[in-house]
Amino acid sequence: MELSKSQQEILQRLKVRGPQSIKILSKHMKQTTMGVRQHLTDMRSKGFATQTKTERQTRGRPLNLWRLTKKGHQYFENNHTQTTLNLIETIQKLEGGDYLRNLVHLQNRPTQEFYRKELENTDPKLNSQITRLAELRNEEGYMAEVRLLPEGWLLTQNHCPIYSAAKHCSHFCEAELACFQQALGAQADIERVDHVLNGSRRCTFKITATNGQKSENF
Repeated sequence: MELSKSQQEILQRLKVRGPQSIKILSKHMKQTTMGVRQHLTDMRSKGFATQTKTERQTRGRPLNLWRLTKKGHQYFENNHTQTTLNLIETIQKLEGGDYLRNLVHLQNRPTQEFYRKELENTDPKLNSQITRLAELRNEEGYMAEVRLLPEGWLLTQNHCPIYSAAKHCSHFCEAELACFQQALGAQADIERVDHVLNGSRRCTFKITATNGQKSENF
């Protein structure tokens, strides 16, 4: 195994929370800072993690953070074969963008229907619906979580298991947003505010109620 269990936990933490200090990681993992430092040093030698530039603070010593490398992010990716990517490119060349867009949305319909049925069997309150949606995305490998905002909710996907395909065809992202909107229906407005294809670390969606529902604790 290339990474130990503790190193996999560090990898997961850096993926979900972004750059972290050794002190924060050791507190979260309930390990000594020396132990975490040794893990990170080994992960750096394997190409999974690296240090960010030193950040100066108003008090105390400059802060050194650790982040995932490209290899670290790729650790979470599903195995999308080159054949799939070649198929996308071939369809684009032979049939054009509109055909591919319609094909992606058609392929997404079973997922939309599945989400609709799952949410029908969930508490109708919007916060419960959003929580269930995040659970469904987690089951599909998106590492999703929900955060409460003063004016709504933030649905975050810390990993994109179809990134390779989406990078070649943004219609997957378009279909994703449409799927969320249909699942939650007219009771919510959904806006993508961070997008990995635009250089963000993760995709986030701001969700606001259209029927006066207030944000509630989960």
